[in-house]
Amino acid sequence: MKKPVIVVLIIVLLAALAGGWFWYQSTRDKELTLYGNVDIRTVNMSFRVGGRLQALNVDEGETIKAGQTLGQLDRAPYENALQQAKANVSTARAQYELMTAGYRAEEIAQASAAVTQAQAAYDYAQKFYQRQQGLWNSRALSANDLENARSSRDQAQASLKSAQDKLSQYQAGNRPQEIAQAQASLEQAEAQLAQAALDLQDTTLLSPSDGTLLTRALEPGSMLNAGSTVLTLSLTRPVWIRAYVDEPNLGQTKPGREVLLYTDGRPDKPYHGKIGFISPTAEFTPKNVETPDLRTDLVYRLRIIVTDADDALRQGMPVTLSFPNGQRNE
Repeated sequence: MKKPVIVVLIIVLLAALAGGWFWYQSTRDKELTLYGNVDIRTVNMSFRVGGRLQALNVDEGETIKAGQTLGQLDRAPYENALQQAKANVSTARAQYELMTAGYRAEEIAQASAAVTQAQAAYDYAQKFYQRQQGLWNSRALSANDLENARSSRDQAQASLKSAQDKLSQYQAGNRPQEIAQAQASLEQAEAQLAQAALDLQDTTLLSPSDGTLLTRALEPGSMLNAGSTVLTLSLTRPVWIRAYVDEPNLGQTKPGREVLLYTDGRPDKPYHGKIGFISPTAEFTPKNVETPDLRTDLVYRLRIIVTDADDALRQGMPVTLSFPNGQRNE
C-alpha cells in the first residue's frame, strides 16, 4: 500500500474519532447553571395590645436570640385591669356559691314559724266565721257582720297560703335557672380575668426567633395601637435561595437534590444547599433573572435551602447555582 493512501486512512480515522468524541460530548447533559438571590425572611414585630412604649432594649444591627426581651409597654393600666378582673371573679363566685348553697337553716325555721302563725290565725278566723254563720241562721246576726267574718277568714287563708309557699321555696332552694345564670356569670368573669392576664403578659415584646435587628421604627414614649410595627427582625435561619428554571431543564431539579452555591465574594468556596420546593405552576420570568435566555420564557420557581449558611449571606445577594452532572436525577 502506498504511503499517501495510509496517510489518508489515518486522517479519515482521526476525523471519525474526533467526530465521535464531539458527538458524544454533545449528547451528554451539560452541567446546569442557574442564577438566584438570597431570600432571608423578616418578621415585623409588634405588641398585641396598645399603650405607651416604655422601653426598647435593642438597636439596629444587634444580634437577637429567641425569647429575648426586646421592649416593654407601660404596665400600669393592665395591672389595674387585672386587679379589677380578679375582684369581679370573687364577686361572681360568691354569688354562685350563695345560689348553690340555698337558704340558711335560720331562714327556713323563720318561714316555718310564719306558717304556724298563719295557720293559727286562719283556724281562729274559720271558727269565728262558723259561729257567725250560726247566728245568721237564727236571725241573731246582721248580714254585714257575717260578711266581715267571711272576709277575715279569706284574708287569713290567703296569708296562710303565702307563708306555705315561702316555706316551700326555702326548703327547695334556688331554681336551676338561677343557679345556671350565676354559674354563667362566674365563667364570664373568669374568662375576663384570663384575658386581663394575657393582656398584661403581652405588654412585653419577646423575640420569636434568632436573627438580626433590621429596623427600629419607634422610640420610647410613643403611643401605640395594637399591631403597630415596632421592630423588624431578619431571621438567621432558614436562609433560602430563590431561583428559576425553564421547562427543558426541569427534569434536572428535584426536591432533595444537592446544589452548589457560589457568591462573588467567595467564588472558589461554594455553599451547599438542597432543593426544598419546586413550584407546580409556571410563571413569566421575573425581571431580576440574569440569564438572557430565560428573560422571555415561562419558568418554574425553585427554593433552595442553604445547609451551611453564615453571616456573609445577605438579603437579595446574587448567587450562582451549580448542578453537577454526577447528581443528575433520572
